Amino acid sequence: MGPSKQIRILLLNEMEKLEKTLFRVEQGFELQFRLGPTLQGKAVTVHTNYPLPGQAFHRDQFRPLDWQHPSGREDDSDKHCALHLQQAGSFHYYFLQGNEKSGGGYIVVDPILRVGADDRVLPLDCVTLQTFLAKCLGPLDEWESRLRVAKEAGYNMIHLTPLQTLGESRSCYSLANQLELNPDFSRPNKKYTWDDVGQLVQKLKKEWDMLCITDVVYNHTAANSKWIQEHPESAYNLANSPHLKPAWVLDRALWHLSCDVAAGRYRDRGVPALIENDHHMHCLRKIIWEDVFPKIQLWEFFQVDVHKAVEQFRGLLTQGNREAATPPGAPRHLEIIQDPEYRRLGCAVDMDLALATFIPHNNGPAAMDECCDWFRKRIEELNAEKRQLVNSHQEQAVNCILGNVFYERLAGHGPKLGPITRKDPLVTRYFTFPFEDSSLSAEEAVVHLPQKACFLMAHNGWVMGDDPLRNFAEPGSNVYLRRELICWGDSVKLRYGRTPEDCPYLWAHMRKYTEITATHFHGVRLDNCHSTPLHVAEYMLDAARRLQPNLYVVAELFTGSEELDNIFVTRLGISSLIREAMSAHNSHEEGRLVYRYGGEPVGSFVQPCLRPLMPAIAHALFMDITHDNECPIVHRSAYDALPSATIVSMACCASGSTRGYDELVPHQISVVAEERFYTKWNPGASPSDTGEVNFQSGILAARRAINTLHQELGAGGFLQVYVDQVDEDIVAVTRHSPSSHQSVVAVCRTAFRNPKTSFYSKEVPQMCIPGKIEEVVLEARTIERNTKPYKKDEKCINGMPSVTVETREHIQLHESKIVKQAGITTKGPNEYIQEIEFENLSPGSVIVFRVSLDPHAQVAVGILRNHLTQFSPHFKAGSLVVDNSDPILKVPFASIASRLTLAELNQVLYRCEAEEREDGGGCYDVPRWAPLKYAGLQGLMSVLAEIRPKNDLGHPFCDNLRAGDWMIDYVSSRLVSRSGAVAEVGKWLQAMFFYLKQIPRYLIPCYFDAVLIGTYTTLLDTAWKQMSSFVQNGSTFVKHLSLGSVQMCGVGKFPCLPRLSPALPDVPYRLNEVTREREQCCVSLAAGLPHFSSGIFRCWGRDTFIALRGLLLLTGRYVEARNIILAFAGTLRHGLIPNLLGEGTCARYNCRDAVWWWLQCIQDYCSLVPGGLDLLRCPVARLYPTDDSAPLPAGTVDQPLFEVIQEALQRHLQGIQFRERNAGPQIDRNMKDEGFNITAGVDAETGFVYGGNRFNCGTWMDKMGESDRARNRGVPATPRDGSAVEIVGLSKSAVRWLRDLARKNIFPYREVTVNRHGKAEKVSYEEWDRRIQDHFEKLFYVSEDPADPNEKNPELVHKRGIYKDSYGASSPWCDYQLRPNFAIAMVVAPELFTAEKAWKALAMAEEKLLGPLGMRTLDPDDMVYCGVYDNALDNDNYNLAKGFNYHQGPEWLWPVGYFLRAKLYFSKLMGPETNAKTIFLVKNVLSRHYVHLERSPWKGLPELTNEHGQHCPFSCETQAWSIATVLETLYDL
Repeated sequence: MGPSKQIRILLLNEMEKLEKTLFRVEQGFELQFRLGPTLQGKAVTVHTNYPLPGQAFHRDQFRPLDWQHPSGREDDSDKHCALHLQQAGSFHYYFLQGNEKSGGGYIVVDPILRVGADDRVLPLDCVTLQTFLAKCLGPLDEWESRLRVAKEAGYNMIHLTPLQTLGESRSCYSLANQLELNPDFSRPNKKYTWDDVGQLVQKLKKEWDMLCITDVVYNHTAANSKWIQEHPESAYNLANSPHLKPAWVLDRALWHLSCDVAAGRYRDRGVPALIENDHHMHCLRKIIWEDVFPKIQLWEFFQVDVHKAVEQFRGLLTQGNREAATPPGAPRHLEIIQDPEYRRLGCAVDMDLALATFIPHNNGPAAMDECCDWFRKRIEELNAEKRQLVNSHQEQAVNCILGNVFYERLAGHGPKLGPITRKDPLVTRYFTFPFEDSSLSAEEAVVHLPQKACFLMAHNGWVMGDDPLRNFAEPGSNVYLRRELICWGDSVKLRYGRTPEDCPYLWAHMRKYTEITATHFHGVRLDNCHSTPLHVAEYMLDAARRLQPNLYVVAELFTGSEELDNIFVTRLGISSLIREAMSAHNSHEEGRLVYRYGGEPVGSFVQPCLRPLMPAIAHALFMDITHDNECPIVHRSAYDALPSATIVSMACCASGSTRGYDELVPHQISVVAEERFYTKWNPGASPSDTGEVNFQSGILAARRAINTLHQELGAGGFLQVYVDQVDEDIVAVTRHSPSSHQSVVAVCRTAFRNPKTSFYSKEVPQMCIPGKIEEVVLEARTIERNTKPYKKDEKCINGMPSVTVETREHIQLHESKIVKQAGITTKGPNEYIQEIEFENLSPGSVIVFRVSLDPHAQVAVGILRNHLTQFSPHFKAGSLVVDNSDPILKVPFASIASRLTLAELNQVLYRCEAEEREDGGGCYDVPRWAPLKYAGLQGLMSVLAEIRPKNDLGHPFCDNLRAGDWMIDYVSSRLVSRSGAVAEVGKWLQAMFFYLKQIPRYLIPCYFDAVLIGTYTTLLDTAWKQMSSFVQNGSTFVKHLSLGSVQMCGVGKFPCLPRLSPALPDVPYRLNEVTREREQCCVSLAAGLPHFSSGIFRCWGRDTFIALRGLLLLTGRYVEARNIILAFAGTLRHGLIPNLLGEGTCARYNCRDAVWWWLQCIQDYCSLVPGGLDLLRCPVARLYPTDDSAPLPAGTVDQPLFEVIQEALQRHLQGIQFRERNAGPQIDRNMKDEGFNITAGVDAETGFVYGGNRFNCGTWMDKMGESDRARNRGVPATPRDGSAVEIVGLSKSAVRWLRDLARKNIFPYREVTVNRHGKAEKVSYEEWDRRIQDHFEKLFYVSEDPADPNEKNPELVHKRGIYKDSYGASSPWCDYQLRPNFAIAMVVAPELFTAEKAWKALAMAEEKLLGPLGMRTLDPDDMVYCGVYDNALDNDNYNLAKGFNYHQGPEWLWPVGYFLRAKLYFSKLMGPETNAKTIFLVKNVLSRHYVHLERSPWKGLPELTNEHGQHCPFSCETQAWSIATVLETLYDL
């Protein structure tokens, strides 16, 4: 069983700043930080302010996290640091590279809410909240009777507006004293305290199962707060914010204008006290421009006193210290320097700059005057610019003033205030003025008296479309001057500064206020959150969470952007954002909001417990109406209250409403003006009672039902949501439980338009509901009843008595009054659909069905879940144990899987199209999409891995699964048709699929995926258990790479390898299906998929032995490795191993290097495998005992392997010369005749192996020209004749090894005998080894000294400090090309190289050749370099046509392994610091391979890429040697 702990992984990437991304997690989750590809191999430290267990949270205290390496050291794919999240709030993390900050973000951990005497958990999605205006609850002892309405209506959370003493305006949000309980709640004879409130809140929690939250208001205080008069520094006033002076002057001028208009002084100029039309507005605009602005001359606050400035300048000129005054640096222009005190004409200019700018011709008085005139002109220009700027502010101010007047006096939707009076002035005042009115000039004098100016305070408000992260009262903002503030004239904006030291009293006061709130309440609503300075809210919430760790924080944000919302949510740890259904303009939009704010699609895939942390949208508290918004009865109709409330309640998030909505109060309950009390609960009250309510009132009865349902759905895990817009008014919302597969479907007919005055069709469309309707949970209709009409009560907030709901709960379908009839049709063999026909689904009606699967499907799903529990405990819920299932299902799948060999796993998991075709099959082709990459499970899993995290249920793959059983049958039948353990896996899947086919089609993708994931992960574990400890204890990267061994090594219908000697033990056999004879079935190694996977093109000597160490020896597949070595040994001919194997009988002996790679593998086998030297005595069945013999059956001639090895070396020293058999177009249609002549030998002096000619290519760089147009047909692009550097290295390695074995008498030959001129000549391995050692660096190293005597062709040198690619090539310049091959020699024969020279050469290779995934095959500075391989291109370009540049630039992957291994080897010789740096480099390079491997649908590494790592469409998508050499690098690490 898999672990059920929820783990989320956050990948860190360089410079990734995620402060605006919301990551939400729950308490109990583990969060793992892992290094993304850009950071792997780098020294990264992660810091967080999440506290250690038992320690308090301090926002500014960060600690580094410790890295964990679960699998040891080899790479960073599993390296992580973890946080075990047990604390709610917002936590910051950042990470450093060295000492540089490289990125960071926030994690928001949800609180855990608890209710009841037993403290049971209330999930956030179960919250049903109701808002109360606290002042309407009456004295505290009456609260219970009024709050009981919420309890009876099924709410479990109460939100109270602030309980503090209110300011003069009586607005709920204008508080006079933040620390004092509103005295209105006390009685004359009984004073209540915060403790009394706390006791009530606790009682509600324990006895009523209800939590209470209240508002905190940090932004402002009531203008009449006593403490603000004692601490005026806490507000923005003219003493501490002199930049507001011009705005204040304008504000006073507008007040005086308002008083004059009210007094009728402007009637004769077209502006009476009662403004009624556009003409009045036009005249008002004229008066402001002609009378107000000229009088107050606001521009003077931004200007320089010209006369004073010129006189000062003249004085400085005459003092004559001009030269010294020139300011250094770039030329600057004269600008006005703003007077920080904002005095009229108080601004200045930089006189030093002025003196440097305006220089008199001489010291005479005329020159001085001229200079002063120029200066005066410049000042006047600057002043004019300022006047222009102020003019633009004034234009905006006039527009805003008139807009405000229009809204308040004329607009149809506005308050229509009536005549202008001192109480209702022309515009709201922006500043307090606690002094007697006098003339404007006298009032302005007060500004300059600090002891009085500090009481001229700015009011708060909000600014439409403003940047919420900018404080509009701070310097730099002109909001007050431009009159852009929608002002709350009862409140003063608070000025906190950056830290508590900036305003100690205010911070301490507000902190106390917060602590009182957190002591008594379970949560807070941040009022006016988007205007609250973030650092202030952070500080206050930290204080609150110290007292109430699971504080529930809600807020309403009006930022207009989700990205900005996220800044507030992440910084403050907001638990739920208030969202409002009233923002929807029609039912379609309302339905969209339900889908947007929570849940996942129905039939979603099961996500693993360990998965990436995905960005989230803020958790929603979705409300039908908030308390500060217009009444929906006015905007829509009373009939819409019920359907909209039901739609909102069906959302998979918290839901809420406002007191008054359920009672159908037909007006907004004003937070400022409302002074009446809420009604009380009385079960016996009559509908016309204005002071009491019960279930007959409004929609209360239906509200109780939908609230109960909302909580049940949240608690029952109904996480999946589907919204269906049935017609323009009907919305159907489905909530589905992914474990029980029960659904609840609410069909709601909205009434955005009043049904009495608007047309609604009687025809309601039929609805199809899949499954079996168990019951009608609720049916409710909004109806009218005969009562007195609504009349607003004097004392109580009463609703409309004439409208109510008729409800019926938990009834059977046939009892329904809304459903006319329900028919059952079947969509498929096991999918029941109920067709519902409605009558009486009138506007304002809802009907809620509880639906389960058809009973037959319910059983099938239960059995499926039961068998899936072996893979994950997630499926325990909803599982069903039965005895009569297929016997094979009684066996755990792991035990069936454990019988598979790795060769059989190749059939179950992989096999590409060509391999599968050989067996008469093929890969599954998904209609309207593409064929799968593999016929085995990996083909499906690669697609599902893309679809699952995104829940892409609309993908053609999912469509195909829903449409029929083709894919399901393909998966099982393909395996059942085979034999043995493979067929058993197929039968197990077939038995599981028997049940899968019986469930509704919409669930098939998710259960198909679940079955496959369980099967696939078990099969991977089975594979790894059969591999070496290097793999079993390795990192994820190592494990996933090792699967390349399973992918590439298989047995096809026709054996690819020649037969091994019958005398050899442990050779696998099978019965040939056609001949019914026993035949060997050894695993062969494909060179690459899909191009080199089947038939004669599957096996290549060179590819096999470059890949064998990594794919077979390091993974512990020793027998398979032995068999491949011996099979190829049997094909030795002319002293060579074939390149194209062609099952031995069609082999081509046209490569010089395969034999040396084969010898290297024998050496590696002997050193890596326990008892490996026994290989040397194994019998080899010689196919060609002599060069010219016909192929012999296995067992005719057997030789021990050591004799075959000796023959290979003897033939090389003797010299090899032959012409390929069947030479001509039948074996190679491009080769020129001379190319079929094969030569190889050993130079007697140097010991270097050499060979080839300019018409053939005997090494891995073997591209033959194919283009007639470009005239390169038959010309090898890279002949590499002479002595190729990697062959010299490989031969040195072999000769050294045989020398050492001979010394120990393990190898029976110490020398090779050859015929020279008719005489036998002996060459010892010792001698051969020494010759290579003595000559290698002399002849291969390109010295940094231009005069080096060993350099025969100094004119061809273009890079120094490198090793040649070959020695003695027919085109000498080819020797000097920089290519990656020398690194191979460094790995197999490091003794040939001087460490310092090797290190410099590797540095050059790194700079010039290393690409993102591969190594450039040629130096980009070379004139024939081209990094893009296009085999289809045929043009006139000799160097490019028909892919001629295959090895002239494209970036091949396998050489990277050797390059990195060489770096690692030599870095150890260069010292510990260099070695540490190299390890970082290697990890960083390998991280790119890891990313490619994980993302590739082939789950492999490609043969090559085009330049800069771009995808090459002509490359094999997964190549054996690419995977092998990367695995070898990880082994070396």
